[in-house]
Amino acid sequence: MKLKFCGLSTLNSLKHACDLGAHYAGFIFADRSPRKVNQEFMDQLASFNFHQTIPVCVFVNPSAVFVEQVIASLPTAILQFHGDESDQFCSQFNKPFWKSVAVKDASSLPLILSNGHPSAQAILLETFSVNLDGGTGQTFDWDIIKDINLSNGYVLAGGINAANIDAAISLNPWCIDINSGVESQLGLKDTLLMTEIMQRFNHG
Repeated sequence: MKLKFCGLSTLNSLKHACDLGAHYAGFIFADRSPRKVNQEFMDQLASFNFHQTIPVCVFVNPSAVFVEQVIASLPTAILQFHGDESDQFCSQFNKPFWKSVAVKDASSLPLILSNGHPSAQAILLETFSVNLDGGTGQTFDWDIIKDINLSNGYVLAGGINAANIDAAISLNPWCIDINSGVESQLGLKDTLLMTEIMQRFNHG
């Protein structure tokens, strides 16, 4: 099982994620997100030593040109798509990619299982929202996915924090995505909460 800290937007939080041994560090490039990275932060990433942590770049319906620009800055990154991108669009960059599925209720199960993106390295399960493309801070009903083998390339996301990470681990997903659950305020990661989550993860 792997762990990803997503929505990182400062060097301090990124360095802490890497020091903790997080498998992935996620950066958000969606215009509507309060966690969208700015150009100054992107410029700093060019010379950053990620050690063993792999960067993940999160997009919502981007242009191909923009994705290529980000790849040029972070050539080792995995791509993560949260919009209406087709499998053909996502795979054109010849990079590993993850595709999100927004889970609303039991009616979402066929969508989860449909394999609409066969080229994806992983499918990320997040909480459905009318207004947000991820980053809701809310969990969906995990009973919906209790019969799925989540270790087979599924990333569990949506409102995971210190109070429910043990339950998340018990579902045995391939990866757990932590975002708002380690924030002291919207968009601001708390290094103490990150440390607590990682300790729980390592002993889970």
